[in-house]
Amino acid sequence: MDLFSIDSSKVAPLAERMRPRTISEYLGQTHILGEGKLLRRLIETDRLTSLIFWGPPGSGKTTLARIIANATKSHFIFFSAIMSGIKEIREVVKEAEDTLKYHGRRTILFVDEIHRFNKSQQDAFLPYVERGTFTMIGATTENPSFEVIAPLLSRCKVLVLNPLSDQEIALILQNALQDAERGLGAFGLDATPEALAFMAEQAQGDARVALNSLETAARLAPIDSTITLETAREAVQKKPLLYDKGGEEHYNVISAFIKSMRGSDPDASLYWLARMLEAGEDPVFILRRMVIFASEDVGNADPRGLQMAVSALQAFQLVGMPEGRIILGQAVSYLATAPKSNASYLGINQALAEVRQTGALPVPMQIRNAPTQLMKGMGYGKGYRYPHDYAGYPAQGYLPEQIAGKRFYEPKESGYEKSIKERMEWIKGEREKG
Repeated sequence: MDLFSIDSSKVAPLAERMRPRTISEYLGQTHILGEGKLLRRLIETDRLTSLIFWGPPGSGKTTLARIIANATKSHFIFFSAIMSGIKEIREVVKEAEDTLKYHGRRTILFVDEIHRFNKSQQDAFLPYVERGTFTMIGATTENPSFEVIAPLLSRCKVLVLNPLSDQEIALILQNALQDAERGLGAFGLDATPEALAFMAEQAQGDARVALNSLETAARLAPIDSTITLETAREAVQKKPLLYDKGGEEHYNVISAFIKSMRGSDPDASLYWLARMLEAGEDPVFILRRMVIFASEDVGNADPRGLQMAVSALQAFQLVGMPEGRIILGQAVSYLATAPKSNASYLGINQALAEVRQTGALPVPMQIRNAPTQLMKGMGYGKGYRYPHDYAGYPAQGYLPEQIAGKRFYEPKESGYEKSIKERMEWIKGEREKG
């Protein structure tokens, strides 16, 4: 008997067959399931409350919900946000009520991908969660702070599930190889440590992906043989990086990219750039963020930073990918190592705050334009000192009288801005001379 002789349409995939059935079989998430930890205590004391599991794909959200239902002897209902709507919610409510009435069992309603429900659909769960008609366990890969309505979120405990470690996934794979009842133990297969480590690493914390890779590798390997690293590579091929251009990971990675440049770490900056490019992010989006960064975080400490970012954007639009990666790499390494100042950024924000607070203060008369004789007669432009007639620095104010002398731009001691600061102090001295 070999794997090729099995009718796959009649046998569940390996990942489904190897789904843990008890807490003792479950690997990972020890921060909530270890001895004395929150979720374990809730299960053991039978004080389960409604929960939101927030974690990446393959971290065990569905499996954990099923284990909880078994451990608490509860009726389990799987509810998919993709396949269901308000009508199905009513059916679930009736099923939960009947289960309690006729069988004396509570119901755990597992709502998969709860973030895909709109506000009104999420609202529909509220009264039943409050009454205890069922205990809801929602699963989401997105940040529930943004994707789950506040009233529902306030009635649930949010538990974060972490990606499984490479070591945990390697152990899951080893268990699948040895399990003769549900796994591959009946086929006499083994795998080298290198093959297991490779499949675990390539899974990026997703146990389902790792088990699918193992099942493919087992089909490629001869019966009663060992899965080698070469076979594992062939089975895995290339897995897309975890990166949802519209979701949580998108914002996590771009944040890491910007913060690495701000922290003057070119190696980390190039790594996060590579992560985005490899995952298919739009390079123009990255370049636009770099233009903003060059002004906000480099500023006048190195005015060439903005020139570099804008030039990189223009050059990329001429060249495109894949050569455009070189342009991005050059610009990123320059901006990461450039001296930093956010003085201009702070300056415009403070000026805007002043305008919003004090409103449209009148323009000083001496710097008003006087294109007509009437306006001249009213004093427009009277007393204006033309800077070129006073060595460039006449002793006159340019701000409204109510905020005269206020400073918004405070240059720092970084890079070229140190020279700007010295020049501003010199100009101030020249003005004071009259």
